[in-house]
Amino acid sequence: MQKPVVSFGEIMLRLAPPGFERFLQSPQFLATFGGGEANVAVAVSGFGHPARYATVLPPANPISDAFIGEMRRFGVDTSPIVRGKGRFGIYFVEPGANQRPSKVVYDREQSSIALAKPGDIDWKKCFDGAGWFHITGITPAISESAAALSIEAARTAHEMGLTVSCDLNFRKNLWKWGKKASEVMPDLFRYTTIGIANEEDCQMSLGIESGADVHSGKLEHDQYRKLTDMVLKAYPNLKAIAVTLRESKSASHNGWSACLNNREQFLLSRHYDITHIVDRVGGGDCFAGGLIYGMLALADHQAALEFAVAASCLKHSIPGDFNRFTADEVQALIKGGGSGRVQR
Repeated sequence: MQKPVVSFGEIMLRLAPPGFERFLQSPQFLATFGGGEANVAVAVSGFGHPARYATVLPPANPISDAFIGEMRRFGVDTSPIVRGKGRFGIYFVEPGANQRPSKVVYDREQSSIALAKPGDIDWKKCFDGAGWFHITGITPAISESAAALSIEAARTAHEMGLTVSCDLNFRKNLWKWGKKASEVMPDLFRYTTIGIANEEDCQMSLGIESGADVHSGKLEHDQYRKLTDMVLKAYPNLKAIAVTLRESKSASHNGWSACLNNREQFLLSRHYDITHIVDRVGGGDCFAGGLIYGMLALADHQAALEFAVAASCLKHSIPGDFNRFTADEVQALIKGGGSGRVQR
């Protein structure tokens, strides 16, 4: 029997203008849901592995009810969700195109997660029968109490023997409550088994940098080997760390690949040239979900890494935060099905 993957974080209402318009170019927004950890749960479930999602939502709120229904539609177990005081967070996203970057505006102060504190979620009940716990660096950035709740969750999962994955996901616009990410995230990362990051995440959240220039458009793989070795040395609890390698040539054109260091091997994935990005928001979360699925279901870490990169590559082709591809569709891309020919 497959043990569920549990993820925890804040869900938000995502409001985006239609197509590639700017904010309020037309007097309307398209409303969906989004949040890093929920995106991971949806991806894992979509690939065929059971997933649970834990969060704190406002009470007696039709938006909250609609979100729970949406997660159930994707096959995610919502039983760990609890209700608390506060509001439903919102974020606005303006998809970029060509040389115009994407833009995100947060409206999440006093949200239910921001007000949540240790003890609000029964973690032992939440993790009962589960095998994996996933969290990101977004939740600890929201508030001091949310950071404490996040560390409580990771510590409990670790004590119960779950594999703990953490995507550092540094968000400079969120760390406003008094402490820097580098003062908080090391405490959470010490309970982590599988780390996920990029160069900036390691520098800003852990204070570790290798000297790789992520803005040069040219990847220096030896620098990423050095970076991952440094992280693994600093955190002996880690079994592996994966680093996503994005070459941002424009908002519409990215190079995409990743590496993984498992203390025995430094692995590199296939490189994808994504030339017509529809929506990159949620791409990193799809990578995380793909890596978790791959480590649980596939033969080895190389296969898991290739699956994660391919899944994330496909996610760039659809709007919205959530992954909507099956494991078979991801495997088809890995096997060379990236021509875009019509399937009849």
